[in-house]
Amino acid sequence: MTTRLERRLSEQRTIHKRRNWLVATCIILFLLTVGASYIWFGGTLSNWHRVVRTGGLLFSADKINVLVLGVDERSGDVGRSDTMFAVTVDTGSKEAALLSVPRDTRVKIPGRGWDKINHAYANGREKLSQQAAEELLGIPFDYYVVINFASFGKIVDAVGGVDIDVEKRMYYRDPYDDLLIDFRPGPQHMNGKTAIKYVRYRGEDGDIGRIERQQKFIKAMLEKVTSPSIITRVPAIIREVSTAVNTNMSTGEMLSMAKLLNDAHKKGLKTDMVPGRPAYIHDISYWLPDIVALREHIARIQGGELSGKQLAEAEKLAAEYERSIPREMKVHEAPKAAAPTKEPAAKPAKKPAAAPKASPPVPGKIAVAVVNASGNPGLGPKMAGILKARGFQVTGVTTSAAPVSTTLVVSYSTSGTIVNQLTSLPFKYVLQIKNERQAVDATVYIGKDYK
Repeated sequence: MTTRLERRLSEQRTIHKRRNWLVATCIILFLLTVGASYIWFGGTLSNWHRVVRTGGLLFSADKINVLVLGVDERSGDVGRSDTMFAVTVDTGSKEAALLSVPRDTRVKIPGRGWDKINHAYANGREKLSQQAAEELLGIPFDYYVVINFASFGKIVDAVGGVDIDVEKRMYYRDPYDDLLIDFRPGPQHMNGKTAIKYVRYRGEDGDIGRIERQQKFIKAMLEKVTSPSIITRVPAIIREVSTAVNTNMSTGEMLSMAKLLNDAHKKGLKTDMVPGRPAYIHDISYWLPDIVALREHIARIQGGELSGKQLAEAEKLAAEYERSIPREMKVHEAPKAAAPTKEPAAKPAKKPAAAPKASPPVPGKIAVAVVNASGNPGLGPKMAGILKARGFQVTGVTTSAAPVSTTLVVSYSTSGTIVNQLTSLPFKYVLQIKNERQAVDATVYIGKDYK
């Protein structure tokens, strides 16, 4: 049976040249463009030219939605949008939210059928990408921003580099692409060359971990761009960015957006990602979105809740997604709830002890439940010890009567803070993301593959 690591390595060898440019690159360039322009031109504001649409799309009069695409265009090759996310800015509260869309997300591309969402750009550039994103997310986009990655390193250098606290050991060598990524944990000042490697790195945590690192990089860049020291660098920033950005925003609209984003940055940028679960066809990975949870999350971002009609439409679309899954696709599903039993202690106690009760979640800590579905008694307490050593609160350990083959970590939140912590655990596992209310933030299912 092919392991998760083997699948990942095989996938990397197959498509490494097309999959190295992801989420952070786009938003960094976009924010630099509008932010630098706002500072340089004195903050002259403009009215918005909104795109109002009907047909079931979620719409809020005080929200502006921007689709950001990152592409690696080369001579004779349009490229794919290996980076995609939606930026929603509230013109009233001056708050902003960033929703990352994994490039492997399987969607129905208008006129093309079921495929990864990043293929939409290759077939219809930003217009088809926008249509695919609108049908997935259920919101209209007022603007788009397309980024050419070729200038990324120059732009990072133009702002004077950025400071990043590297969260873990990162090492990857690819002789076919002449690539060496080698980072030690701890604070580092990154120039353009090293920053590219940081946002490119894809380890055991896959795309989900890479998205979280890129969102971390975005926030570090925001700190740099909004600092007073950036003013002297604005001319060089504008020169580099102008060759990398294609957008339907006017200069005035970009300046207005810069003002909003500057205010939103002070309140904290909210980062989330599309909830879903991983799947594979042979060695090719996909991300299957949870449509109902996604639409409910989008509705909250837009400042409301799904109506009965919108919920019914989301459920209908979710059913269509499920019916479209081909037989050869292997989907990693969370185990269904089974009657758990108390996990036996690693060593029998000398005196009978009362049955342990689940601990209530502690505010500020990520609460995790452990379910031992490995068929190997005693692994539950060991897993609990690993999680506690990494700062998690383990609310309880139980044993499932129904074993599972693959170790699975299920996050019940799309929050960047929580997902980031769940992408760097020191064992092999598959990460699934849901957007639903549970008593805990995540559940770790120990599978038969756990070592």
